[in-house]
Amino acid sequence: MKKHDPIRLVRDYFWIALGSVIYSISFDWFYVPNQIGFGGLTALGMILNHFSPAIPIGIVVLVINIPLFLLGWKYLGGGTLVSSLFAMVATSVLVDLIAALYTFPPMDPMLAAVFGGVSLGVSLGMIFSKRATTGGTDLIARLLKLPFAWLPIGKLLMVVDLAMLLAVSIAFRSMESAMYGIIALYISTTVMDGVLYGLDRSKVAYIVTSEPQAITEEIDRQLDRGVTYLHGEGSFSREEKLILMCAFKQKQIVPLKELVHELDPQAFLIVCDAHEVQGQGFRRYQKNDI
Repeated sequence: MKKHDPIRLVRDYFWIALGSVIYSISFDWFYVPNQIGFGGLTALGMILNHFSPAIPIGIVVLVINIPLFLLGWKYLGGGTLVSSLFAMVATSVLVDLIAALYTFPPMDPMLAAVFGGVSLGVSLGMIFSKRATTGGTDLIARLLKLPFAWLPIGKLLMVVDLAMLLAVSIAFRSMESAMYGIIALYISTTVMDGVLYGLDRSKVAYIVTSEPQAITEEIDRQLDRGVTYLHGEGSFSREEKLILMCAFKQKQIVPLKELVHELDPQAFLIVCDAHEVQGQGFRRYQKNDI
């Protein structure tokens, strides 16, 4: 987060707070009353609370997170840790507060696993998108992202959490608890990666055309996108041609296809998915980006 931009700072903390509320409600609604295995340090809180209901889950998470935050401060920097501390305290307090105010009734475990996984994935995606974590294994996954930058953070989180699910199943003496937990974990990490990376989905088009100049000008005028010329040669005709390469947003695919077809109906067009596009008109590089 940029400290010199107060408006952005307020907006980021608003989304972190909203994500923390959704996270806490999801946990108390779907996981606790149905004894669905939950990964991370929250799993330890669930286990202790199971054997001693007087021990609040949120307080356990809060206490165990202290050494992790000290470690994270060294590698992630103050900005990320301050926002993560805010998210961790908010989720820990809200989990206990909501549990004290209202006890959610049990429901069908499969429904709880599915909808709990979706809502939790959305909330974590919102929090992670603002370069924060809820502490625990979320913070561990964020630290692992540094040496394994090419791996989606949701997948890293899933690997770290699987071991804790086994501990929950042993404590609850129910393999079903772990099995439902695995379903919920897979859904939540998939949804989280979708929130983090899917919303920024882009496309790359390769256009082989006899009207490169005209198409380039229209792409610039209509779509406000740049074009890079690649030099190619036909395998049969041996004719040298310019191949147009253009990165653009998902929503621009229809107008791009229309303008290419209008200017050159015989054009050869290839459209590919593109992720992590950085540069003018797209994302900007940020240190420790997820």
